[in-house]
Amino acid sequence: MASAPSPAAHNRSRSEDEDDPVDQMISRTGCAELHHALQDCMAEHQDWRKCQTVVQKFKECMATYQNTRKEQLLKQST
Repeated sequence: MASAPSPAAHNRSRSEDEDDPVDQMISRTGCAELHHALQDCMAEHQDWRKCQTVVQKFKECMATYQNTRKEQLLKQST
């Protein structure tokens, strides 16, 4: 019989100055400004269809980052 997880494990809180792990990850891509613009658009409109311009720009930024990262990894492996 499995024991229930400790309530303390779900009661973790971050200090005000600690960055969100997702924000840290997106900052490394160089697409953070577009990510924040997308979040702002979604907060304002509450409809992702009204944010398609920003969605597309963020998608393109992330694709560029992923392609660059893939090229870097390939160069490192050779």
